[in-house]
Amino acid sequence: MSQRRAAPELTQPPRGAAAGLGRRQGALIRRRHFSALALALVDAQAGAASASTSAAAKAKVFRYAFRVAETGFDPARISDIYSRTITPHIFESLYAYDHLARPARILPLTASALPETADNFRSFTIQVKPGIFFADDPAFKGQRRELVAADYVYSLKRFADPAVKSPAWSDIETLTILGLREQRQQALKERTPFDYDRALPGLYAPDRYTLQLRLAEPRPRLVETLADSGLYGAVAREVVQAYGEQTAAHPVGTGPFRLKSWRRSSEIVLERSPSYREVHYEDEAHPEPGDAEGQALLARFKGRRLPLVDQVAVAIIEENQPRWLSFLNKQFDFIERMPEEFVNVAMPGGKLAPNLAAQGMVGYRTLGPEIVLTMYNMEDPLVGGYSPEKVALRRAINLGIDIAREIAIPRRGQGEPAHSPIVPHTTGYSAAFKSEMGEYSPAKARALLDLYGYVDRNGDGWREQPDGSPLVLLRATQPDSTSRQLDEVMQKNMTAIGLKMEFRPAKWPENLKAAQAGKLMMWGVASGASQLDGQGALLRLYGPSAGGGNLARFKYAEFDALYDRMLVLPDGPERDALFVQAKRMAVAWAPYKNHLHRYYTDIAQGWLIGYRRPLFWNRWWHLIDIDEQRQPAPH
Repeated sequence: MSQRRAAPELTQPPRGAAAGLGRRQGALIRRRHFSALALALVDAQAGAASASTSAAAKAKVFRYAFRVAETGFDPARISDIYSRTITPHIFESLYAYDHLARPARILPLTASALPETADNFRSFTIQVKPGIFFADDPAFKGQRRELVAADYVYSLKRFADPAVKSPAWSDIETLTILGLREQRQQALKERTPFDYDRALPGLYAPDRYTLQLRLAEPRPRLVETLADSGLYGAVAREVVQAYGEQTAAHPVGTGPFRLKSWRRSSEIVLERSPSYREVHYEDEAHPEPGDAEGQALLARFKGRRLPLVDQVAVAIIEENQPRWLSFLNKQFDFIERMPEEFVNVAMPGGKLAPNLAAQGMVGYRTLGPEIVLTMYNMEDPLVGGYSPEKVALRRAINLGIDIAREIAIPRRGQGEPAHSPIVPHTTGYSAAFKSEMGEYSPAKARALLDLYGYVDRNGDGWREQPDGSPLVLLRATQPDSTSRQLDEVMQKNMTAIGLKMEFRPAKWPENLKAAQAGKLMMWGVASGASQLDGQGALLRLYGPSAGGGNLARFKYAEFDALYDRMLVLPDGPERDALFVQAKRMAVAWAPYKNHLHRYYTDIAQGWLIGYRRPLFWNRWWHLIDIDEQRQPAPH
């Protein structure tokens, strides 16, 4: 999917065994019990992240925690944001976003320059820099392995290989690389192994350092796709052949870090790659002249060789309170997207609390290029379908969801209502665009349900389907406190309009797999941009990407034609008009409910130096530093 999918943060306060006690006494007992449990979890999980670094006391180690587990580190097989935060630090794409540039700007990474284009953006010639090497690995049999153009040919072909089952194939397919789709279809039809040595007219390397791309349709923004190291970094064929189905556990790239150790869903440790070439801070960071913050960072780090730290240790702590306590206990250097329930204490009014500022901490608050949404499975017999009564049911559910309450209570003010699927900071986004997606009207919801025959026929207080059969909404969710709070709000909303809703909790990676397989009726997820072009957000409504980025499995020929038209147009008024049309179509058919655009609230310890919230990219760990004199020793 050309936009990264962030883990859902869906919630309900924990209910303790003290329910029969007086309110204040019960609350006190629950707090003490939960805090003790939380601290135990912190010691177990955060301690795990630091244990691997204790033997190397002199190494600069950046330590923090993910809120959701990773799925693996094979770029062609991942779609979640957590795995895609690891991979761009190991692998490298041809291009990257300038870390300090605001607005966003793309610069060459392993390419020597921006592409040479011809034939109205159908032909691209890219030169790969010589002298870039993969990290040493047994797959190379003791030889130093240089990055060449053929590695990008191989890496792109992997997305088309049916055996890989890449969730990002729909992204590559829309590039219309000549011959690639046909080769995939042949492999599917004949059930034969994908031939990586087969010459394609649209994807080849005429010499060691030259990559040629030939497309059936113009793609003016191709360079944005090629700037995603998380997905489109170069993978060496020898590595995949050596590790086979275990490739996800053996990532080998040309980036600043390599994988040192991995305990699935528990701890990920990266270390500086000895094979990484000489790159300096100013090679990847170019702030605008009037950007005081960016200029100060450049002045501080100019001339420093990357990466600035030696290791990155990432723990997985899914519960919010243990993750927050671990940061306060100085077991982690940074907390990203801090839990909503603590935001008003830590950063009231968007400013860091005085007690935290006194400890040297620094707070950051940014409206992210992200959207929280509910997906409806359009193939589900209850909520799916394109008939008027099915559309009415989804619209009624959407109108019955109180977004203002969701933002104010479970999310503690950390969001703005989303009227369209396009996210802030991307092309196609407009704060002036308003729609039914941002409206809360239980009266309209009830009227729609009544009009289309969703009424209570047996007097049990719940509406039935128009044919009289039961109507029970099944919403997938996660077993964490934030999810429970959000589920509680959702259930109250649905009860108010007479719809019965039940919840099915599972771990986030399990829900993702089920959603991609079309096995969920409803699910709450978040999705963020990975590039400047806002069209990536519309991929979740594009028919050919059903089962991949299109979790709703929405298939509508008119929308697909509009999407295809947008791909070939350069930026300008004509394309802007199509953005508006696409947004209106998304509201009308309602395969999703757009909830909100989230604020990112991050806090860094005083010894973490150089952090700046990235917009579309996850590649930044090599650009921050640690003050070893101030950082506490790992517990």
